[in-house]
Amino acid sequence: MSVIADLRVPARDFTLGEILSVHGEATVTLETMVPVGERTVPLFWVTDEARPTFEREVREHETVESIHQVEVEEGKSLYAIEWSATGDSLFSALLDADASLLHATAASEFWQFQVRFQDHSDLAAFKRRCDEVDITVEVNRLYNPTRPDSGPHYGLTEPQREALVAAVREGYYAIPRRISTKVLAEELDISDQATTERLRRAIITLVEHTLLAVEEEVDR
Repeated sequence: MSVIADLRVPARDFTLGEILSVHGEATVTLETMVPVGERTVPLFWVTDEARPTFEREVREHETVESIHQVEVEEGKSLYAIEWSATGDSLFSALLDADASLLHATAASEFWQFQVRFQDHSDLAAFKRRCDEVDITVEVNRLYNPTRPDSGPHYGLTEPQREALVAAVREGYYAIPRRISTKVLAEELDISDQATTERLRRAIITLVEHTLLAVEEEVDR
């Protein structure tokens, strides 16, 4: 069974941590890792507090080929850099363990990672690899993402999944609501009452197989 680990790693212990060093109250949040051939392009949000020196310091790092601003929002900017993950001992260990990086945030001297491993043995192998190359990895929390019997759709039946996906996509839960129960019911070819009940059961099932499953695992 897969396991999700919340990890804490000193920025100085791995290359990307050194590249994306931040100071004071500034933060860097990894948006995604996009593979491009043998390279990996991380997209990350940088708060305005870090911008005065951020681009200059990143460009000067010897492992960075390029950096460019992708998007700007209030208080933060989205950047992309061209950088080789294979030259970073931490990310090499994650690749070897076939792990999936779900989230990462840098603040001051440490990075917080959320990583999914196929099982506990892969996590243990990753930890051993990090110890061998002097990367300090602190495991703060472990939990399983879903119940073993959840299936491919977190316990949802196909009609429940169809109704919930349609409701979210069409703006049923938006404020203000962009689609009525009646119109949604017509799209699903069922009655208003059946639509409401199907959505209610879908939400309960989804929470039971995800959020409550995580709490049960942590409480063990």
